[in-house]
Amino acid sequence: MNIKNTLRDNNLAPKKRFGQNFLVQRQMVEAILNRAAPEADDTILELGVGLGAMTIPLAARVRRVIGLEIDSGLVRWHEEEGDLPANVSLRHEDLLESDFRQLAAECGGRLRIIANLPYSISNPLLFKLLDCHEVVDYAVLMLQKEVAERISAPPATREYGVLSVLLGSCAVVEPLLKIGPENFHPRPKVDSMVVRIKFNPPSAEIKALPAHSLKILKMLVKAAFGKRRKTLLNALTGAGGRDKSAVRLILHKAGISEQRRPDQLTIREYIELAGCFSAPKA
Repeated sequence: MNIKNTLRDNNLAPKKRFGQNFLVQRQMVEAILNRAAPEADDTILELGVGLGAMTIPLAARVRRVIGLEIDSGLVRWHEEEGDLPANVSLRHEDLLESDFRQLAAECGGRLRIIANLPYSISNPLLFKLLDCHEVVDYAVLMLQKEVAERISAPPATREYGVLSVLLGSCAVVEPLLKIGPENFHPRPKVDSMVVRIKFNPPSAEIKALPAHSLKILKMLVKAAFGKRRKTLLNALTGAGGRDKSAVRLILHKAGISEQRRPDQLTIREYIELAGCFSAPKA
């Protein structure tokens, strides 16, 4: 498929409001699928079908593809052309509004996701995956290179932040492939990176926490990195309704110096801190 010709011949155009950048290099699509390595019996959820450049070769490798596409013009074009294989179920949906737990039930209980994402919805999707991570097996995502580096960043680096901690608490992020702007139409102004996010069963540390502690972990990490240049004592004062003296006691109980900065804590330390914050207020 020649993406540019297909768009021109069918009076279609990339829509800025959807952040559309279509993959135009077939060999790059094959490289992504080779690294994603879906199994023949898999049902894959594809987020953003576009013109089907990924969908059609993906469908040849797996049992079934459920494809979500927000652009009504593209959905209508696929329906009129009848170009998608019989094992592809195309749905006109906004992926950020979709019920991933219901989709997981259709996919045998766990989601396996492949997506070439608009950069503008990367963070909302990542938080959506975190909220239902127990029904996600893995997600192979095309992200802006800087976002990919942030979500896999180690402590004490500039990139380390909220998503580094939250994803690191329940998943392993593996960079798969760097992709330059020349592989897209229109050309983005940034490099892209394909990553695999493999969600793991809860660790022993997570299992030991009270049920509501994961929500507290999210609150805690957002509060800390919202003031990342401050000390932990100052950054966390007010978090969860705790005043400075209460935060000081919690940090002492967790064995964490109140003078440390938010980006200096490891993921395990944040999990332990969430457990301490989960204890009833004195």
